[in-house]
Amino acid sequence: MMAERKVRIHTFGCQMNVYDSEHMLYNLAPLGFRSTDSDNDADLIIINTCSVREKAAAKVFSLLGRLKRKKRARPGLMLAVAGCVAQQEQEALARRVPYVDIVLGPDQVPSIAELVEQAQRTKSQVVATRFLNDPEALFARGAAIVGDRVSAFVTVMKGCNQFCSYCIVPYTRGREVSKPIEAVEGEIRALVDSGVREIFLLGQNVNRYGMEREGSPRFAELLRRVSAIDGVLRIRFVTSHPADCTDDLVDCFGQLPNLAPFFHLPLQSGSDSVLARMNRRYDLAHYRGRIERLRSICPDVHVSTDLIVGFPGETGAEFDDTMRAAEEIGFGSAFSFKYSPRPGTKAASLADDVPEDVKAERLEKLQSVLYDGMARVMHAHVGRIEPVLVEGRAVRSTSPRQAMGRTGTNYIVNFDVPGTIEEWRGRMVPVRIVMAYAHCLVGEPLLQEVDDARRDEGCRAGS
Repeated sequence: MMAERKVRIHTFGCQMNVYDSEHMLYNLAPLGFRSTDSDNDADLIIINTCSVREKAAAKVFSLLGRLKRKKRARPGLMLAVAGCVAQQEQEALARRVPYVDIVLGPDQVPSIAELVEQAQRTKSQVVATRFLNDPEALFARGAAIVGDRVSAFVTVMKGCNQFCSYCIVPYTRGREVSKPIEAVEGEIRALVDSGVREIFLLGQNVNRYGMEREGSPRFAELLRRVSAIDGVLRIRFVTSHPADCTDDLVDCFGQLPNLAPFFHLPLQSGSDSVLARMNRRYDLAHYRGRIERLRSICPDVHVSTDLIVGFPGETGAEFDDTMRAAEEIGFGSAFSFKYSPRPGTKAASLADDVPEDVKAERLEKLQSVLYDGMARVMHAHVGRIEPVLVEGRAVRSTSPRQAMGRTGTNYIVNFDVPGTIEEWRGRMVPVRIVMAYAHCLVGEPLLQEVDDARRDEGCRAGS
């Protein structure tokens, strides 16, 4: 019997990194590794990194500095750096932190066990950052069953071909490659068998699924096939690109009853001239047209977005365009950031000429508008009956009967249930929303069980 060892995985960045971390843990299990939340008792520490923003990358090197002392105290401790910083830096990272045993890019996640064995066998540093374009080798088979969960991520494609001028993703995740649809379905069925009821489909540009191969199913077809899998109560997906947001995809919100009424569609800027400098391949009119069609099909849809302020050359008038767009479109949630140049991108060659204090002032103004809009959207739920998928006990609640779940529009709802929380976990419950706070809703459950909650999901939510 193989001796049990412990692995600690620090995960930075996006949902795809969370998914990759889960699969590294899954792939390490045959070597006897089990997860730990402590660096102190770990035999292997993996840092799964993000380089999309400067702050995330800085945190990685700060953590590596702290782990160097642990490595010195325990020479048998293995350290690995995975993800986008590893892919971007490659051998330079290995030279910068020579005490790290393994440097692996995102495409090497399925090979983590082999890389650990290689580092142990050779007693030398291993660098594995080659891009893979073969779906059979690139995507790990099987489902990573991690804990007692209701919701799970499933990566359906990797990479990006768009080369937005500010974005490092095409350089750290490579070209677009789609997971075979049969592999996606198999993974989801395994997750459903383990008790998962909500599937979150992931891709850097998920709505381009299948476009790199002639004759392959496209994303709307993938959604239809996932929707038909028995036991899938709710489907979500991120991230989509407005330029590739087809009518067929938008129409799914009126056709698939278990497709959540939530669409994350990054705008990035409300200025056409800034969008052109960003190489986004659409203008504001196109973006508005997508949102208008979506809301005509699914009036209660929650539209989420990303916005950047202070992009090189952004004038006051261009920023005002973004402010007007944020006010007029009315987002249910938004991620907003100050621009920071990423080495290797086209925008990094442009003068970062918007002063930091101006960026900070613009971000504060934009977030004020966004937060006002979010509050209006959130308070509009009060009085509605929403299908809520129960995930577990309410965070920070002292009541053993207060459950926490999410609406199709992705808002947290806290409400009391009879019996134990475990009896309700994974069930879709109709809940009347009675109160809205800054970050969550409060509701009263309508206690009849909803076995086939699909009929109440999607753009049918609300009453």
